[in-house]
Amino acid sequence: MLEIAAGHPKAGTGLDGLRNLTVNVKECDTTDRYALEALGVGLYQHVIVLSDDRFKPQHADTRTLMTLLQLRDMQTVAGERYSIVSEMHDENNRSLAEVTEADDIVISDTVIGLLLAQLAENRHLADVFSYLFDSRGSEIYPRPASSYVTKDVPVSFSTVIESARRRGETAIGYRLASGVNQPPHYGVVLNPSKSQPLTLGEGDSVIVLSER
Repeated sequence: MLEIAAGHPKAGTGLDGLRNLTVNVKECDTTDRYALEALGVGLYQHVIVLSDDRFKPQHADTRTLMTLLQLRDMQTVAGERYSIVSEMHDENNRSLAEVTEADDIVISDTVIGLLLAQLAENRHLADVFSYLFDSRGSEIYPRPASSYVTKDVPVSFSTVIESARRRGETAIGYRLASGVNQPPHYGVVLNPSKSQPLTLGEGDSVIVLSER
């Protein structure tokens, strides 16, 4: 199984953190406790456990569950805290994965099913999805809130959306600096109310879809 650790350990958020990203790739068996400990996952803020496509779905999910259990036990022993997002194949295994207290569980087959259902309802969405999933299309970026609104001044998210639109971007949410260490969302709010008052200050970010 490949372990990919993206980002400098405990890298800062915002553009500076993105500019300093590094990628380390190590091939190992992540169901092995010693192999996991050797990766030094405690140095990172976020861990993503992807399903191993070399195995059949049920076996791959079993390996993912073993990896999640090991990671949570490592956290308990070392007193560390990092968010864990996991990919599963079978929706029926979600309840088992929840025992591991994963912060989020993505069912890959369900995501594909939802995508196909939307395409069946509206074929014109194919161009939208193609653009979003194309490596040359828009990507998700956290940008300093001060680039969109005046700091510490109450606004609506509609104002943020308009400000982003004028920059050729699409605002989809924000992240509050005060919540970066608070599970399960770590300060991230997606698709917020457009009319509810919102105050963004120092260290807060606006999450946008942008081509650059």
